[in-house]
Amino acid sequence: MKALLLRDIRLAVRAGGGFGLGLAFFLIVVVLVPFGVGPDSELLAVIAPGILWLGALLSCLLSLDRIFALDWEDGSLDLLATAPLPMEGLVSLKAMAHWLTTGVPLVLASPLFALLLSLPVEGYLPLVISLALGTPALSVIGTFGAALTVGLKRGGLLLSLLVLPLYVPTLIFGAEVARRGAEGLDTGVPLAMLAGITFGAMALLPFASAAVLRVNLR
Repeated sequence: MKALLLRDIRLAVRAGGGFGLGLAFFLIVVVLVPFGVGPDSELLAVIAPGILWLGALLSCLLSLDRIFALDWEDGSLDLLATAPLPMEGLVSLKAMAHWLTTGVPLVLASPLFALLLSLPVEGYLPLVISLALGTPALSVIGTFGAALTVGLKRGGLLLSLLVLPLYVPTLIFGAEVARRGAEGLDTGVPLAMLAGITFGAMALLPFASAAVLRVNLR
């Protein structure tokens, strides 16, 4: 399992879906927002939690189509399906590799991007916590979408259409945690809801993704 996880991380980085692409896109979103809404720091502070979460979500979305595509193209997915490792374990490792190469860098860089959007200092820690808790759900849900569209030509657009509605609850509660933290309010309820979404996705979606992959491999 460790060897497979390291292999997927190396493939993600070599294919251009790793650290640099997500961070670069996140930075572009953060830099362009002030040009669109104006340089008013008070306005930026109000919209910063939503913009930061939306940027992180879209950055995670960029590399979803590569989760299974490379293994599908070279036939490795068929071999992995016959390996002793259950398909559910394979899917979970794929999601973990995506989170490590995409989600973790976004979490670590989020305080710097929050500074660019004039987010109050009180909101930095809630923002980091919400991203650390919510981005695994984005990877797991995205893995399910990638399993649905594996093998389809130009499936990237279809993948986005399938996954984005499923991302909405995570976006809502993640941005709410950051907003409440920045305003000095209690973050317990949205944080609990965000944790419930993440743990629920991690518990249920690997089985759904594995079932979809078995159908696609027949």
